[in-house]
Amino acid sequence: MAFLLLLVLIAVVLGIIGVAAEGLGYLLIIGIAILVTALALIAVRWSRRTGRRPIR
Repeated sequence: MAFLLLLVLIAVVLGIIGVAAEGLGYLLIIGIAILVTALALIAVRWSRRTGRRPIR
């Protein structure tokens, strides 16, 4: 889980740098791609975890 949070943090930092620095728009694109990947990984882990509950 720490890896996924690190990915989200990196995506936010790259996005901020990409918006703030002129001519570095590609960092914004990379940040968005990393954020989407991290959110997809979180969704996959979350869906796997909900299936393991025992039926009562």
